[in-house]
Amino acid sequence: MFKEAICKLKKHQFLFEELVKRDFKKKYKRTVLGMFWSVLSPLFQLLVMSIVFTKLFGRNMEHYTIYLFSGNLLFAFFKESTTSGMHSLMSNANIIKKINLPKYIFLLSKEVSSCINFGLTLIIYFLFVLIDSVPITWRFIMLIYPIVFMLIFNIGVGFILSALFVLFKDIQYLYDVFTLMLMYLSAIFYTTDVFSPMMQNLFYCNPIYCYITYFRQIVLNQTVPSAMLHMLCAVYAVIVLGIGCIVYKKLNYKFVYFM
Repeated sequence: MFKEAICKLKKHQFLFEELVKRDFKKKYKRTVLGMFWSVLSPLFQLLVMSIVFTKLFGRNMEHYTIYLFSGNLLFAFFKESTTSGMHSLMSNANIIKKINLPKYIFLLSKEVSSCINFGLTLIIYFLFVLIDSVPITWRFIMLIYPIVFMLIFNIGVGFILSALFVLFKDIQYLYDVFTLMLMYLSAIFYTTDVFSPMMQNLFYCNPIYCYITYFRQIVLNQTVPSAMLHMLCAVYAVIVLGIGCIVYKKLNYKFVYFM
């Protein structure tokens, strides 16, 4: 299945590249600062959250800004990637109904566009790491691991959401509520050491928390994450991608009738 999908993607490589360019340009169309909003937007969010939460949660915590930025960075990547993925099919309904193309191309183009935005923000993140005097070590190379598996995880969620959104438009409102709840359960602006050991373990049931924790352990704790955390990051990504492919394939034949 995946080999066939890759072959089709290569066949329509030119279209795929043009879709990525279009999505990226469309996001900043008629804006004065253009792509710089990819950097400024998370910075403004970080500034607001720092002002609001530093005195409440970070008073006795070293490098709290980086702790906060790590969580906010990855959660923003997840939300942007999956939300744009959810709308990927419906926003291209006119093309899909006229031309026989693999529909997942539109979803993957959104994911690549989100990755570009994430990469731009990641540069600013590393600048903050340097400013906050956090040592940059060889372990930073390992940050590729959670990023890759989070991308796979996002694609899986995107497959599920895009398929369901074609059939049920209410899913967008339910997803807004879900992501808000997920944000508070991902320990973005607070630490989990205030909870009991059992509650701390329950946090690992949240895939986003796992990816954020991996990031923080590399950057802030300067340690290599445990084998268990490595496994969780990979397992969550593979399982969700598998479920996403099954849901997408099962509902695929219905898409044109509901667009």
